[in-house]
Amino acid sequence: MADIQLGCYTIKSHGTKLARLHMYDWIILLLLAVIDGLLNIIEPFHRFVGKDMMTDLRYPLKGNTVPFWAVPLIGIVLPCAIFGGIYFKKKNFYDLHHGILGILYSVLITAVITDAIKDGVGRPRPDFFWRCFPDGNAVYDNITTGVICHGEKSVIKEGHKSFPSGHTSCFLAWYLAGKITAFDRRGHIAKLCIVFLPLLTAALVAVSRVDDYWHHWQDVFTGALIGLTVASFCYLQFFPYPYDADGTSFALCYLLNFALLFDVYRNGCISFAAFWPHAYTFQLAEERNSRNTNSYSVRPTEVETVNIPAHGGIVLRDTSPILDNMESGRRL
Repeated sequence: MADIQLGCYTIKSHGTKLARLHMYDWIILLLLAVIDGLLNIIEPFHRFVGKDMMTDLRYPLKGNTVPFWAVPLIGIVLPCAIFGGIYFKKKNFYDLHHGILGILYSVLITAVITDAIKDGVGRPRPDFFWRCFPDGNAVYDNITTGVICHGEKSVIKEGHKSFPSGHTSCFLAWYLAGKITAFDRRGHIAKLCIVFLPLLTAALVAVSRVDDYWHHWQDVFTGALIGLTVASFCYLQFFPYPYDADGTSFALCYLLNFALLFDVYRNGCISFAAFWPHAYTFQLAEERNSRNTNSYSVRPTEVETVNIPAHGGIVLRDTSPILDNMESGRRL
């Protein structure tokens, strides 16, 4: 019974329900992954690169300070581990499910947008010279002065994908701001250090791409704007604003009363400023309405016989408690 008590929703009690409810969301997520894979397979636009342009494209070709395999660990696995830790403590599968779904959508939508722009723009990377001429012997067209590359095809292909960068997101920062109630107006500014930590990590990864000469600074700046925008939309699709006055969504404030909040809080399932997903608060509202319907169902009417001596008659009186309350002017 503990698995399905009010306010505590586990994988066992609500996993199947959420999977069916968001089946199409997961299907679209897989479709986005396929689209992004195709965008990485197709050949990007080969923008004209002339001899005079090589002055700004002769930076050394080097590896990545932050390897490619580490980016998914930092951007996806680590946040999901945080979501899982909160789930095991609070037993709220809505929060776990929407946290994982939200960050995956944030990453994949950003990836599709940035990769599509990369293929369409075809801006050369700062180290394009060494990708095009790995031996250092530059060859140009005699008429157009355009480059005639003789490097490895896959390396040259990657060299046309500079703009924009796609390694910045802030979904975890939004999530942590809500969970630790960073904007509860109590002046605990130290909480902002936790909120800024994911942003700092993303910024350092983005800066490393410039330091490694894989991106121009404009690429990173534009990629950051795209990542921040997409992550913000994805977070707010599932969760309330982190600076809501009471940490609850509109649905909870409008549909629920304080009696339900007290019941759930007393059971140790949530706090008053938990910033849970919108779907979770709607579920609470539905359960509250169901409880109200059951508690206010009309019971069979009891009839009481009253003897009135003054008139020498007998009167039948309805003794329903609900009607008695209505007659006495009391609220249910």
